[in-house]
Amino acid sequence: MALKNFSFNVIKKDKFARHGKILTSHGTVETPAFMPVGTQGSVKAVFPKNLTSAGVQMILSNTYHLMLRPGIERIKFSGGLHQFMNCNLPILTDSGGFQVMSLSKFTKIDKKLGAIFKSHLDGKEYILSPEKSIEIQKDLNSDIIMVLDECPKYTEDKKNLNESMNLSTEWALRSKNTFGFNPQKGIFGIVQGGLYKDLRIESLEKLIEIGFDGYALGGLAVGETQEQMLETLDNIKDYLPEEKPRYLMGVGTPSDILAAVKRGIDMFDCVLPTRSGRTGLAFTWNGKINIRNSKYHNDNSPLDENVTVYNLNEFSKNYLNHLFNSNEILGSMLLTMHNINFYQELMRKIRKNIINGTFDEFHDKYINVI
Repeated sequence: MALKNFSFNVIKKDKFARHGKILTSHGTVETPAFMPVGTQGSVKAVFPKNLTSAGVQMILSNTYHLMLRPGIERIKFSGGLHQFMNCNLPILTDSGGFQVMSLSKFTKIDKKLGAIFKSHLDGKEYILSPEKSIEIQKDLNSDIIMVLDECPKYTEDKKNLNESMNLSTEWALRSKNTFGFNPQKGIFGIVQGGLYKDLRIESLEKLIEIGFDGYALGGLAVGETQEQMLETLDNIKDYLPEEKPRYLMGVGTPSDILAAVKRGIDMFDCVLPTRSGRTGLAFTWNGKINIRNSKYHNDNSPLDENVTVYNLNEFSKNYLNHLFNSNEILGSMLLTMHNINFYQELMRKIRKNIINGTFDEFHDKYINVI
């Protein structure tokens, strides 16, 4: 069977909010879309078939972590990441740039070599260059490949952010050159520049000159306020190419997503729904619920009566409270699945309201609720 070429089309707009379709070799992704995070080739506590049942269209995995464990050769031997984890959904892989920041105490930056890591597992030294990151992602058979960037920690030091942005641009060019020509896959550039409008625009313009299949906004969700993040989106939304998908990396809460869609963002990922599910926090259409709270001891109502697609309403708050306070694994599995489903329902309703021209009303109804 011939592989499909990567493509993106905007189908409907409601002011800045956009509904579109990304075509990949492993399926079509309707946008705006939220990707659950499967960092190490597994969305924690969830079977791949249940992801599909909930309406998940694409997942995210991570180059750095898979490089360390189980190692790329094992995955390549299995035929790629899809076969290795028995998941036929499209996969986007993060390049390892975020780990440059999050594991900074184990990392040194060499402009020519790339990121020099000491493994947080055994202390072994690894060099992740822009070229190496792209080659690994090719071996994983990722549908969307991210350039290696330097994701700086939250700072207002403009000189530091400018240097980081310039390095990320150099690495983006090296990444694109290594990617070469492969119409079946997409490669995304990552816009850096902190909270500074001029740096963000400069970064984007340089990436557009290189030429990518999509443009991601990195260096956010790293400690800034929601207001600062949204101001950054407002500053750059008029400059992003209309015909390319726009990806806000590592975001976020349901209100973050609603506000970012209003500003033209198409793609999201975050560990929040799965991590929260494992710790007892449920997202519902009436707001967040901490199921460990003692007030649910004798509450036999479901988590959310509005859940429709993946019906978890057969389990009461009373029972879920018992599972979490007894440290039963089933509780984490059920709440994780509930949250994944909630996020997918949110994205479906966002898309429907964009198509109907009612997104602003939907946004205003839920922005301060969920």
